Amino acid sequence: MRVALAGGGTAGHIEPALSLADALRRIDPGTEILCLGTERGLETRLVPMRGYELGMIPAVPLPRKLTPKLLTVPGKLAGALGAAGELLDRIQADVLVGFGGYVATPGYLAARRRNIPIVVHKANPLPGLANRLGARMTPHVYTGHPHTQIRNGRFVGIPLREQITSLDRLAMGDKARTYFGLRHDLPTLLIFGGSQGAQRLNETAFAAAPHFRRHGVQVLHVVGPKNAEEPQDLTEDGIPYVAVPYVDRMDMAYAAADMAMCRSGAMSCAELTAVGLPGAFVPLAIGNGEQALNAEPIVRAGGGLAVDNADISVDWITHELLPVLTDTDRVVAMSEAAARMGRRDADDELAREVMAIARGDKPTPDVPVSDDIGDEVFHDNGKDSR
Repeated sequence: MRVALAGGGTAGHIEPALSLADALRRIDPGTEILCLGTERGLETRLVPMRGYELGMIPAVPLPRKLTPKLLTVPGKLAGALGAAGELLDRIQADVLVGFGGYVATPGYLAARRRNIPIVVHKANPLPGLANRLGARMTPHVYTGHPHTQIRNGRFVGIPLREQITSLDRLAMGDKARTYFGLRHDLPTLLIFGGSQGAQRLNETAFAAAPHFRRHGVQVLHVVGPKNAEEPQDLTEDGIPYVAVPYVDRMDMAYAAADMAMCRSGAMSCAELTAVGLPGAFVPLAIGNGEQALNAEPIVRAGGGLAVDNADISVDWITHELLPVLTDTDRVVAMSEAAARMGRRDADDELAREVMAIARGDKPTPDVPVSDDIGDEVFHDNGKDSR
């Protein structure tokens, strides 16, 4: 089976694609996988690191909304569509799976022209233009959020790394704390801000260090590689505060912690609930507000707390977060609530769906592209790049 994966730009697009690739290979080790990407995205590092082939196409940014800027897209899209088509032809793809981002639109259009079945996966609750376009080309649309509003959408969760989905936090707890130089007998807060860190979280957490010590709480703080010059060890009075630029074993970080303070990107929310780790979510206050929507059902179910980015402060940590973190019974209840929200099998479920679609077990009817996208986009402004 030959599978093309189109998901580039950010880790939120790339990681689910790579987790799906891993699941496909577990089910059938002979599966051939090609990832479509651009030179500007994290895929240039992440895809080869995971052992998969990366095929490059030009980046074609799409506006989030239907605006006059779409009229500038066709010319840029022609080259990307042609490059995507050549890659699909080279591997004779049986199916294309798109996860959004710059590479998804050329992938969807090139696959449609070749009558290659299309599968769309949308991780966030608010679909962007690329995945809304893809959803108009296929009935095979899967979502990572239970309330995503997208045509033909079916909730399966977000494919995650087996390293995360197989984690037993309780069994690994002592080993993980030793790994990071933490004590076994103290409540532990994990702080992280995504792949590059979060300056707002970093500054607030460092300022709160005396309050963590006063409450007997130790901290594992992932500051982000661009903040590597920030304090590395704030341990005092025998209570560890370990700050590291980067962690390549997030499973160990999750196992070491009783609670996390972090942004609420789709991947973070999916991983925390999969391992049953409560979160104090600080949604990133940009874009279309999707980070707040990611955290909302977890908080509502009792699996976490939420605070606006503008309101995160030493006072909030002292009066809202620390009383929860130091209440063992409440942390246990929140862990159980978070775990009930998690999906550990999304990678295998989506992989089996993709394989069935590629085999033709789930026939793809002819689904026309909506006119609201514009004939110019689909026809490359009159140029056929096949």
